[in-house]
Amino acid sequence: MQGSELVTILAWVLLWAVVIGALTLLGLRVLRRASVLAQICLVVVATVAVLVAGMVSAFNAMFISARDLEVMWYILAVASAVAVALSLMLGAGVSRNAARLVDAARRLGRGETLDHRIESGNRAAPAMTSELAELAHELEASSRSLAESREREAAIETARRELVSWISHDLRTPLASIRAMTEALEDGMVADVPAYYRKIIGQTEQMTAMVNDLLELSKIQAGTLQMRAEPLDLYDLVSDALSDLAPLAAQRGIMLDGGGDRECMAVADGPSLARAVRNVLLNAITYSQSDTRVHVSVGREDANAVVAVQDQCGGIAEDDLPHLFETGWQKDPARGGADAFNGRYSGAGIGLSMVAGIVKAHGGAVTVENVDGGCRFALSLPAGSGTPVEDRQGGRA
Repeated sequence: MQGSELVTILAWVLLWAVVIGALTLLGLRVLRRASVLAQICLVVVATVAVLVAGMVSAFNAMFISARDLEVMWYILAVASAVAVALSLMLGAGVSRNAARLVDAARRLGRGETLDHRIESGNRAAPAMTSELAELAHELEASSRSLAESREREAAIETARRELVSWISHDLRTPLASIRAMTEALEDGMVADVPAYYRKIIGQTEQMTAMVNDLLELSKIQAGTLQMRAEPLDLYDLVSDALSDLAPLAAQRGIMLDGGGDRECMAVADGPSLARAVRNVLLNAITYSQSDTRVHVSVGREDANAVVAVQDQCGGIAEDDLPHLFETGWQKDPARGGADAFNGRYSGAGIGLSMVAGIVKAHGGAVTVENVDGGCRFALSLPAGSGTPVEDRQGGRA
């Protein structure tokens, strides 16, 4: 074959390649919203067309015999049929895998959980390519994350509804009592007027404590609780809490005592931490039986400063322990005993939830366990060399 003939053949092949390639790009643009199967078939047909056009150009230039030309046409026909068939098989597999992923995404959008591996869900389906398999893995991970988020959201919504219900109950009781007493005072049917005034003040203080607890809890859960760091002696903080709550404990016949390491320092926000310690101590007084003892200790465990409150409440059911720090949760739906504290205790079931949020905002943790006929609450905080809290906002509880 002469050089000029080779140049002519290559020129024709290039011309056919440009023309067919342009038509293929136009066809792909028209079919850009069609299925993957149609696009793959179009690309394969275009490739075969370029090959056939090149071979025809070569046959015409080489002047081969009619018999040889017929054989070559048979070869091209068979090769083209095989190529198109393989493209259909490949495209069908990709299309089925894409349809599986679309169905998985649709079920994910409906809130269903993808509880099996998408890329191996059907034995008759072809294996996915690495890109589609990675997409399937991401869909499964998203499904698990969404399922966990829905469970958390459902738990939070349930706790919110229960808290609103309990708060409504707890507010209704003192309001009804105040209304009854004021009506009695208005009608002049009260012999001991100062006693009624004291009761109204006590009910008002109880509602005030409840509202303050809700406000504090909302700040903790919203992450807007402002805390200012200061060197704090936990022994002095516990001593103040014991002195403040001693009259309430005496009313129930409960003895309070404390001990531990003096000058057990921590860097913390004094008012919020004092509130947390008081809530734990108040909880111990509330649920301990008469003629028992509540012991508070201060000490160090490893690199943490620990305030522990141990009571003799008879213990807590193991199934109930994980729920103690949930907002609004209480074992006793009646929530009795709040009136005995003259407004110092809201009775709304949010005290321990506040404790957990405050301690967590300080970078610590709260634990509870049953010991010696009672339970032990331990507030673990970073010691004096811990992370400062100044100008920090409390995290979500």
